[in-house]
Amino acid sequence: MSVQLLPLRGIPLIRAGTDVASIIIESLKFSDIALQDQDIVVIAQKIVSKAEHRSVLLAEITPSPKARELALKTDKDPRLVELILQESIGIVRQKRGVLITRHRLGFVVANAGIDQSNIDHSEGEQALLLPRDPDRSASRIRQKIAACTKSDIAVIICDSVNRPWRLGSVGMAIGVAHTAVLDDRRGTPDLYGRELHVTVSNRADSIATAALLVLGETDEKVPVAVVRGLPKLSEEDGAYRAIRPLEDDLFQ
Repeated sequence: MSVQLLPLRGIPLIRAGTDVASIIIESLKFSDIALQDQDIVVIAQKIVSKAEHRSVLLAEITPSPKARELALKTDKDPRLVELILQESIGIVRQKRGVLITRHRLGFVVANAGIDQSNIDHSEGEQALLLPRDPDRSASRIRQKIAACTKSDIAVIICDSVNRPWRLGSVGMAIGVAHTAVLDDRRGTPDLYGRELHVTVSNRADSIATAALLVLGETDEKVPVAVVRGLPKLSEEDGAYRAIRPLEDDLFQ
C-alpha cells in the first residue's frame, strides 16, 4: 500500500460566508488534482470556522465573575476565558498560562479549541471558535465535492492539539464524513494467532496527523490536503465515535 499526501494550492483567505466546498473544487483544478474514489479530503478547522461566522470580537464579550476569577488564576484575558467557559462543559486542569477544558462536543482540549492565530485582528482583537457541528460541516462539504467531482470521497475536518505527557502537537479529527473513525481489530488474530482484545486504532486522528505534515501551522497557506491510497473501511462516520465515555476516563 502506498499513501500520498497531496496539498491543495491556490486557496484564498477565507472569510465569513465563503463556500468552502466550492473553494476546494476550484483549488483541485488549480493544483491539477483529480479526485479518485476513496480519496480523503482533510480540511483545517480554521477555514471552516471562518466560513461559518465563528469569529468573535472580544470587545463584545462581557466576562462573568467566574471568568474574571479564572482569568486571574490562569493569567488570561477574562473575555477570552468567558468564551472558553461558554464553549465548555467542564474544566479539566488549570494553572498559570494553561486552561484545559472539556468542550461541549466532548473533546478535551486547551482553551476549548479557541484560537487567535492566523486571523485578522484589524477591526479589533478576535477569537475563533470551533464549528458548531463539525460532523455536519464535514458531511455538507463532502456532499457538494462528491457531487461536483463525481467521486466517492471522504472528508475530515482536523485541528492540531497537544497531548498530556508528550511535547508537540498532532492532528485530531473533529469532523468526519463518509469514512471510518475507528479501526476495531478486536477479535482478530495477531501474527502468532493470539486473539486481540484491546486493539482499536484511531484511524481518523492518524489521517489528520499525516495531513498536518503538508497543511502546516503558520504561513504555508495550505489549509486543505488530499490523502490518497488508504482503504475506505466503512461509512461509520462521525468524530464523536472517538470520544471516550466519561465513565472510562481514568484521569478526570
